[in-house]
Amino acid sequence: MKIFYMGLEPYEGRYTLQLQDWTERAYKKAGVEYVVVPGTTIDDSKAIVTGQVLDAHGRSYFGMSQLMNLVQMMKAGEITKDDAIFFEDMFQPGMESLPYILQQSPEEYRPKIYLRCLAQAIDPDDFVHVWGMAKWMSLYEQMCNEIPNVNILATNEEMVAHMRIANWTAPIYNISGLSFGKEEVQSRVAQKPFAERKMRVVFGARWDQEKQPGFFMDMIKRWKLEFPTSNLEEVEFAICCGGPLRSNNQVYVDQARQMEKEGTLKIYENLKKDEYYEILADSRVLFNCALQDWVSNTVSEADSLGTNVLFPAYRSFPETFANDETRMYVPWSGRDATEKLKKLLITPSPSMGQVSDWTDGTIDRMIDIMTGKGEQWRRDGRHYRTPVSESKY
Repeated sequence: MKIFYMGLEPYEGRYTLQLQDWTERAYKKAGVEYVVVPGTTIDDSKAIVTGQVLDAHGRSYFGMSQLMNLVQMMKAGEITKDDAIFFEDMFQPGMESLPYILQQSPEEYRPKIYLRCLAQAIDPDDFVHVWGMAKWMSLYEQMCNEIPNVNILATNEEMVAHMRIANWTAPIYNISGLSFGKEEVQSRVAQKPFAERKMRVVFGARWDQEKQPGFFMDMIKRWKLEFPTSNLEEVEFAICCGGPLRSNNQVYVDQARQMEKEGTLKIYENLKKDEYYEILADSRVLFNCALQDWVSNTVSEADSLGTNVLFPAYRSFPETFANDETRMYVPWSGRDATEKLKKLLITPSPSMGQVSDWTDGTIDRMIDIMTGKGEQWRRDGRHYRTPVSESKY
């Protein structure tokens, strides 16, 4: 068996810069034979210009060029029924080529197809709903479910549920995490002892509305009122961005700029990945208040670098944290978030490292599924909700 790898274009400020490297390391370690299907980038900027998650032009250009190369390999008979094609993202421009070709091809040239879903229209907080793209995207998803030999890879149990109630028909697997390479991340920066780190709280998600930046800013205001004369008042609250600070709701950018002028919020912009890691490795807590992250690469990065993490007990996060109540707060309770944050600023979590250890095995779980050894992760039966409350590690 050979895996044909359909990766994503690299962006300096996003995890896609390291994604292929993490994957190839895991494939080599597992002894998997694979082929990286190349794509052509639209330019060398490695930046998101149009859109908010991936660049709209760049994603389309790279994806279509990649599909052309895949089709060429299929035409040459290089891909057979014994092989698998793995797509890092379910949305791949040119995807309709696959059912068009496969349903006219002999069975011996129909490989297994694995589509990793990152969010899509099944997520009420995905950017496709912000931009009015949901109707056609949901029709695209229906098409994907009809590709011969297709399988869908969800990142967690809650995403599985969203797929099921959308009446997706393809086999669904929970890979319980995002692709991650712990060793590679740790190799990029030296870790500082926790007690020597700056009293800093980092917001590492995009500043878009689905990440609830307003909740973060409200929490900062609550913090400043609660600790007006103590050393806790001196905590630095920071936003870290891989590009200029931007949002799909300009109100949040304006509020953040005003707080920066007042000295209550620090904004680090246009960070290279290593620069972000340097800040993270010299911070006490990474804070998250997203409606939609479906695991979040930021939690794996922070946990790898010895930084405490504080996330809402919402959707995918209880699974990600193995139900660890010390690092999750009651969703949208500023009071509970503040109480948990106080503790995490002072003492490193005894569970530190466990989240990143688990996500470091996500690619291995995908390999198991693609090689027929991961059926315990299949979620097709009527009892697919049974594993929801079970700690995965």
